[in-house]
Amino acid sequence: MYKLIAIDLDGTLLTDELLITPRTIEAIQKVVELGTVVTIATGRMFPSAKLFAQQLGINVPVITYQGAIIKSIDDDEVMYERLIPPNMAQKLVEIARDKKIHLQVYQDDILYAASENDKIIEYSKKSKVPYKIEPDLGKLAKLGFTKALFIEEPAYLATLQDELRALFGGSAHIAKSLVNYLEVTHPEANKGSALLHLASNLGIDRTEIIAIGDNHNDIELIKTAGLGIAMGNGVQELKDLADYISLTNNEEGVLHAIEKFVLEPLGAMIE
Repeated sequence: MYKLIAIDLDGTLLTDELLITPRTIEAIQKVVELGTVVTIATGRMFPSAKLFAQQLGINVPVITYQGAIIKSIDDDEVMYERLIPPNMAQKLVEIARDKKIHLQVYQDDILYAASENDKIIEYSKKSKVPYKIEPDLGKLAKLGFTKALFIEEPAYLATLQDELRALFGGSAHIAKSLVNYLEVTHPEANKGSALLHLASNLGIDRTEIIAIGDNHNDIELIKTAGLGIAMGNGVQELKDLADYISLTNNEEGVLHAIEKFVLEPLGAMIE
């Protein structure tokens, strides 16, 4: 029996309309009642992830900011935190300034941008989180960032990703979460490392974990789990690594996976 299910949000649990279907909510609540821990593993901020956790009715620590922070829903207690150090944070700010590209940063559960533009407005609306404008992001960099996010055209980000990997090497985790989102975090701030930390705290072995995702930033997540599931709409690289490929996010792929690997086997055991 699987004891822990970690589910990505965008492109996975959420439809393209950013909704969780009622049948998926019902299935998740059912497996929770049966004793399985269900958590969220997302690149989103904690305040945004908390809204969906409350909608699901789960009261467990959730993995946020690509794995930079694990925080409890009930009391906001931080059980895991890996920040971008100040020197790297400063360099990211300088790169964004010199290249004149959009960078938004996260610190103490607050979203910051250097100027108000369509990208930060659209992101805020989509994520349902407020933002603050700080023209001098370098001042914030002195305390480090939870996460840094570049939003630009996919072709440009592909080049930028190569540049950042060459610059920082193994001292940063750099991955796309959407085609036009390039995220930078501490090297230990990835969903796989965070998932192992959470499982260890819960006394759960990695073989007892199901992880479900759709994008490049979910690679460590599904590689870490005993059963790694890629969504039907997932990127090919993730599908190639997955143990199973489910339906798409608009076809209730998470529901399908939960029924196939948790509810149906439990039903057979009961019978």
